Amino acid sequence: MTTTNESDGLRLVLPGRRVAAGRGAAWVGEGWRLFRKAPLMWCVGTLLLFLASIILSLVPFVGSAAVQVLTPVYIGGLMVACRSLETGGEFEMDQLLAGFRERFGPLAIVGLVFLAGMIVILLVFALAAGFSVIAGFLTGAATPDDWPAALAGSAVSIVIALLISLALWVPLLAAYWFAPALVILNHVAPLEAMKASFGACFRNFVPFLAYGLIMLGLAIVAIVPAIVPVAGWIASVAAFAAIYILNVTAGYAAYREIFTE
Repeated sequence: MTTTNESDGLRLVLPGRRVAAGRGAAWVGEGWRLFRKAPLMWCVGTLLLFLASIILSLVPFVGSAAVQVLTPVYIGGLMVACRSLETGGEFEMDQLLAGFRERFGPLAIVGLVFLAGMIVILLVFALAAGFSVIAGFLTGAATPDDWPAALAGSAVSIVIALLISLALWVPLLAAYWFAPALVILNHVAPLEAMKASFGACFRNFVPFLAYGLIMLGLAIVAIVPAIVPVAGWIASVAAFAAIYILNVTAGYAAYREIFTE
């Protein structure tokens, strides 16, 4: 294990340390403590980012792709906010734009690589599931009345395609997970950051499995109120927004433990 550059008082440890299995649950607790330091600002800031993403996604042809490319830039700003709260500072609105002011290019490259990976996974899924079936659904050549028969005839292919896509999605997500924090807080080059993130996630597979199960449990609880129209839907949306924030803050806690002194 080697140490490299120091930025903002954060001495980077590469390739990242291995931590105990129980730390996955601890990250959630540490993330919750970060959230409690500025709950209103977290909610307002996240809402603003969601609204910006929705508006940007409405731009024809390139909107959705632009959202994917800019997501690491948004997350970079949230990582700066986490660092500020951790060191006794405030969560300030201008921190949301920190990724645009600092390291915009490297953060956007992380987003481009992630977008390219998603496109590859979609193409693999289409080929494995049977491109003609998928095309029929997308183009409307297969009417809703034809869907049950088409799905039944391609069930095995679709299941295999889903498993292959999942096998590709997990390493892509692992490479993405810590990359924004490493890029903006430690000035690591984007591809090197994704490589380090990939290695750290698989080196800590058990803690991340525990973390994932906890977050899955929270998501299941959050979806329960949706059985009640209107009020339940609003409660579920609010709960999922809180889970998103917790995912960001817990991710920062994991980054601090694995990658920094």
